[in-house]
Amino acid sequence: MNTVKPIRDLEKVAAMKEVLMNQHERNYFLFVLGINTGLRISDLLKLKVGDVRNKNHIVITEQKTGKLKRFKINNDLKRHITDFTVKKEEAEYLFKSRRGNARIHRVQAWKILNTAAKEVGLDEIGRHTLRKTFGYHFYQKYKDVAVLQQIFNHSSPSVTMRYIGINQDIIDEAVDDLVYKIVQFLIQARYM
Repeated sequence: MNTVKPIRDLEKVAAMKEVLMNQHERNYFLFVLGINTGLRISDLLKLKVGDVRNKNHIVITEQKTGKLKRFKINNDLKRHITDFTVKKEEAEYLFKSRRGNARIHRVQAWKILNTAAKEVGLDEIGRHTLRKTFGYHFYQKYKDVAVLQQIFNHSSPSVTMRYIGINQDIIDEAVDDLVYKIVQFLIQARYM
């Protein structure tokens, strides 16, 4: 089983946006909404135009937890919502299938993201990538795991840190540092 990771590199985020926009505006908007809200893909896919158009917050009951979730829509995201929904009906799914009025499902969302990821040279992409990318960049900016834990409805800060890949980053950095120190020691020992 592959590990799903956040997209850490902002240049890769931009590349994903470009590829997805070239695929279809819906695919681009799925990515943008996901990385700006941290909502689970199952909750994103259920959203309708009326849930986000002219709103200040996205308010949902999370499918997985059954908990009420309220998420602020920032000005940049409002602009994307306005652009994407301009010719759409209130009752229409945001992420409508190209065939009929039904919404796309999780497998289709994964295929969309995976195809774009391969094109920009990313692996370890999955349905949690958008949520993890949001969390990773939120943490990098604010360093506030308690707020992020609350946003994600996680049971502990350690769960949140592991989920967004920060624990692995810390481990990787420590191993790199240790190897560097060993090499430096060996070099110094050679010249003594």
